[in-house]
Amino acid sequence: MKVFTLNEGSYSVDASKKFVPFNPDIDNPKDRKGSLFIHVQPFLVQLNNTLLLLDTGLGYSDEQGQLVLHNNIRKAGFEPDDIEFVLMSHLHFDHAGGMIHRVGAEMNLSFPHATYLIQRGEWEGAFTNPSSSYKPEIFEFLQRNAQLQFLDDSGSFNDNIHFELTGAHTPYHQAFLITEGEEKVFFGGDVLPEPEELQRKFIAKYDFDGRKAMELREMYGHKAAAENWNCLFYHAKTKTTGYIRHDEGHFTIV
Repeated sequence: MKVFTLNEGSYSVDASKKFVPFNPDIDNPKDRKGSLFIHVQPFLVQLNNTLLLLDTGLGYSDEQGQLVLHNNIRKAGFEPDDIEFVLMSHLHFDHAGGMIHRVGAEMNLSFPHATYLIQRGEWEGAFTNPSSSYKPEIFEFLQRNAQLQFLDDSGSFNDNIHFELTGAHTPYHQAFLITEGEEKVFFGGDVLPEPEELQRKFIAKYDFDGRKAMELREMYGHKAAAENWNCLFYHAKTKTTGYIRHDEGHFTIV
């Protein structure tokens, strides 16, 4: 099993929920008061002869109109049309925008040959949730054009792909554990978005249930250390993947 980080860049986000590109080498965070600064990186997993995409980023295009996510997949040595499954932790725009590709007023499926694996409750809630983090026009297009596979609660999609309904970040957020032989890759989405969040306990206001999210991070940290999971961190500042070690009450990422 091989894992590829598909870095889509760094952004600042203020109360408007707009993602504005941020280059820490030239941009001053003091000029963007009241903003959060996040990094966005979907992941590509080569599992046997199957290509999996874990979340899809913002769906931004370059100056030539090419989807940044597509460019990153090609840099990894693959073609976007080869993606067989798209595993969605949840449907906030910074994770779901890349499910479609906008060119002007035109909208196309980013991965027309893929099956999108989405928690049923997350999908149903996304159409009516008033938060600007959800973009119903994306889901309406997918409903008409995409191959959708809805997942319920927790279970196994097949022998290699296992999903767990976590809630916490959104009511129907899910995490994935991908296995191949002795190898285990864990994608916690926004329940475990950064390695640093294992190293300090806090309740985040951006979570639907901040206390539960904090408790889940602790639980997954212990499981990852005990079972040698390779963890993928969607919003990581530095280490996007890593194995967890727990020693004398402290987590470290290696």
